[in-house]
Amino acid sequence: MDSIPMYLTAFIGFGIDPDYQIDIINELDFANAIYGITQVAGLHNNSKAFLFRDVGRAVHAPAHITEKVVELFRSKSEFTFLASIQQKTSTSGVIFSIHESEHSYFELESSGLREEIRYHYRYKGKPRSESFPYRLADGQWHKISLSISATHLLLHVDCNRIYERVIDPPQMDLTLGSGVWLGQHSHKHGLFKVKQTYFHHYIHDHCNHLTSTMHGCPTCSDFLSLVQGIMDLQELLAKMTLKLNYAESRLTQLESCRCERTCSANGVVYRDKELWVEPENCRNCGCMNGVVECRRIFCPPANCSEDSLSVHVEGTCCKKCRREYCHQSSTAESLSPSLPGYDFCAEGLICGENSECKNRNTRAECECKSGFASIHGDSTYCEDIDECVTQMHYCQANTACVNLLGSHRCDCLPGFIRVDDYSCTEHDECASGQSSCDDNAICTNTIRGHLCSCKPGYVGNGSICTAFCEEGCRSGGTCVSPNTCVCPSGFTGLHCETDIDECAEVLIQCHIHSRCVNLPGWYHCECRNGFHDNGSYLIDGSSCIDIDECATQTHTCWNDSVCVNLPGGFDCMCTSGPACSGDCLYEEGLKHNGQKWNHSLDHCSLCSCKDGRTFCMRRECHCADPETDLFCCPECDSRKSSQCLHQSGHILYRSRDSWIYSCQQCRCLEGKVDCWPLACPVLACKYSALVEGECCPHCVTDPCLADNIANDIRQTCQDPAGITRLSSATWPMPGSPCTTCKCKVTPLLLLPVCLGSLACWKVNLRPSLRS
Repeated sequence: MDSIPMYLTAFIGFGIDPDYQIDIINELDFANAIYGITQVAGLHNNSKAFLFRDVGRAVHAPAHITEKVVELFRSKSEFTFLASIQQKTSTSGVIFSIHESEHSYFELESSGLREEIRYHYRYKGKPRSESFPYRLADGQWHKISLSISATHLLLHVDCNRIYERVIDPPQMDLTLGSGVWLGQHSHKHGLFKVKQTYFHHYIHDHCNHLTSTMHGCPTCSDFLSLVQGIMDLQELLAKMTLKLNYAESRLTQLESCRCERTCSANGVVYRDKELWVEPENCRNCGCMNGVVECRRIFCPPANCSEDSLSVHVEGTCCKKCRREYCHQSSTAESLSPSLPGYDFCAEGLICGENSECKNRNTRAECECKSGFASIHGDSTYCEDIDECVTQMHYCQANTACVNLLGSHRCDCLPGFIRVDDYSCTEHDECASGQSSCDDNAICTNTIRGHLCSCKPGYVGNGSICTAFCEEGCRSGGTCVSPNTCVCPSGFTGLHCETDIDECAEVLIQCHIHSRCVNLPGWYHCECRNGFHDNGSYLIDGSSCIDIDECATQTHTCWNDSVCVNLPGGFDCMCTSGPACSGDCLYEEGLKHNGQKWNHSLDHCSLCSCKDGRTFCMRRECHCADPETDLFCCPECDSRKSSQCLHQSGHILYRSRDSWIYSCQQCRCLEGKVDCWPLACPVLACKYSALVEGECCPHCVTDPCLADNIANDIRQTCQDPAGITRLSSATWPMPGSPCTTCKCKVTPLLLLPVCLGSLACWKVNLRPSLRS
């Protein structure tokens, strides 16, 4: 994986407008970002190719080009990738990549080891890959074209349509943090050996007969976007209708609610109907329906004797009787103590039984006790305030106010039980076990029912409380109690992060005709060489039956030797005659009995002919021999440059080592990592679903839970709100934000499927044909 000759010219945009074209190679040249690439002769006369040779290269588009490419790619559902390429055999790597961090939004890869082309993209935040078996790495020039139109994918090689598929719509919400790379995935990954790549990206450029003043023509994607826009508006209208209905119901509740209004005066908050005195202003005040109302204190007649006068005394609101001789009064006043802390009440001021003596700055006066009011403005004698009659009580619903001397009491009506001093309820829903609270919630009884709040370590609205695990549960694990995960079958660990190798731990017993193959979270029994499945695909491999090489004419017996079928193979027996030589037929040629030769496609394998049978096996490796071919014997390669680092950055592999990562089979080859989608067993069922954390689907009987139902954009289904939805469309259920619905197509039904509350409903098929 040492070099890539690559020629790249890019046109990105709408139609043929030159303002929307980018020549990426020239831009790289201008930005001096072509370290590690050299210009060579191209496919056509006078054409250019570029050789990518240095493993330390970093052919990354400059910021302004990246920004423009990302802007044109963003949220587009139609584009085409064109390339002319010459790739050396047994090499692998990335031709072109647009990715952010480790998330590939568009990446085209060619693997000479697996002889396949791969397209990597993202769908709803998860990685997706499409593999196309094709031998591109043969040292010859090829022209490839990959076209995406919504969910429609087309792959052409040398102007021949090779593959046509329906895929999940690629996620193209690129950010300015995305990177654009040529000939590699990133600084250290995806480097390989190809020759001349021509890249042409255009959007809505399928109507080249239009004039250059037009920026494109309507496509299926345009139509789908228009239909989706209408459906989005319908969904928005439905949401607004629900919100308005909810607001109206809340207003109705508020109008029927008796809300106690309070008052604020001099920094003190008073309840409705509460009374207080402002002596400094000589006013009696009260809170009346949220408004402070004050009246001047009523002063009774002084009724002074003949030798005294009614005069104003400082600190009091009503006139007092004083002797007529002012100098005597002044003398008496001067003899009275006025120091703070002096007990004026000790001088013998007499107050009634419902009032009490209070010391002021210069005198003592009577003040009504709590729950009493002065008689005719004189606090010497006070009478009880009937809080029940004056509506100055605090009794709530389901209670009866009972007046007491200086206070009141709230008694529960018959059939009700007490909640607190002022309120009662029909019954204690918490104590009776009739609450709607979750088992992991705390129930609090209230006047109109009860309140639910989740216990510590749980989250939710009280009616539903789920355990909370700070680091989450991986691989589809479930958080069952605070920071405790229950792992699905096939996984273990504190956070379900470790896959159980059922094969290595001898937990599985496959049939003798099959072998155990471990998969993330699962396993399957794969038929051994010489056997194939009879079509029932039994999980234990017992459906693997022998291949009769003699009957199928796949044996290599020659001349008069007779093919004899054996379990898992065959034998060639000479019955009689000199013509029975034991020679072998190999690639339309003849190999003599006992002859050895190199494998035509794998120089690391040695083949031999014995009694009409051809045997091929890997050459023996002798690491002590300095002439050992390290390509064939990677275990002898001790060079650090040939080692590979696991994607997590914690494990180091030798060349030719293999491992599984993110549902891909990865392999280290001379310092480079090559990964391809994990091969899953064939399922003989009608519906299947992929469990979170696993890589291969399982059979399911309920089509509402299936993932493998094909999406037909010509058909629609209708949700309960009357909104028409396209096949495969998803939307949140109105009034239930934790529930997601999806329109699925089965052979007989269109199914709006809602997950989250596990609700699913079915409607009759009423297809609406759309193009």
